[in-house]
Amino acid sequence: MKIAPILLCCISFFCGTQIMLAQNKTETPNDTVPKVEKYGLRIGVDLAKPLRTLIEDGYSGFEVMGDFRVTKKFYAAVELGNEKKDWIEPYVSSKTTGSYAKVGFDYNAYENWLGMENAITLGLRYGFSTFKQELSSYRIYTDNPAFPTQTIYEPQEFSGLTAHWAELIIAIKTEILNNLYLSVNVQLKRKITEDEPENFANLYIPGFNKTYDYSEFGVGYGYSLSYLIPIFKKTEPLKLDKQ
Repeated sequence: MKIAPILLCCISFFCGTQIMLAQNKTETPNDTVPKVEKYGLRIGVDLAKPLRTLIEDGYSGFEVMGDFRVTKKFYAAVELGNEKKDWIEPYVSSKTTGSYAKVGFDYNAYENWLGMENAITLGLRYGFSTFKQELSSYRIYTDNPAFPTQTIYEPQEFSGLTAHWAELIIAIKTEILNNLYLSVNVQLKRKITEDEPENFANLYIPGFNKTYDYSEFGVGYGYSLSYLIPIFKKTEPLKLDKQ
């Protein structure tokens, strides 16, 4: 007779425990929601070069660009452009004309909130340029006051020149409309090799920009407007913090 109450208490405790566990499983909300990631081709134009063409005398240029999302964080990227730059200084007057290509990748270091498609990217590029230099005039330097400096007007053309460089690029991309992006970037460049005309240095290299004496480094910047053409989408779980 004493065993019956003990068994009844054990059965009641077991049943109550099972009911509580079942309620917890039913009432615990799902801690993940689907996050849709777009994969596709993004193409655009550099807005800085057309703006320079309008406001800067002796300059014209354009650049088109594209990137393709390979993984969640990495993008294959390419830029193609053409530039013409007149270089006028007291001791030399020249013109540079040529085209360039840059290929590489970008890494997106920004973790978007749900529904956002912005990016803060760090990228590397290999740059290659083919161009020609037209030397219009130059002044022979002398420090002898008995022989004043003389300006030589004998136009010369040096074609078939090439240059190679490596480039680090940092960019911020913001989605202003659905699949439409506005971005700004800064570039740090380091020359690898270049062809120089005889007795004349390259003052400007298309794609690399201005060169500096006794330095292999260069800088650049850009503003771009691009449009993403979605090709496919991937759904990834996004974990939410439990309250």
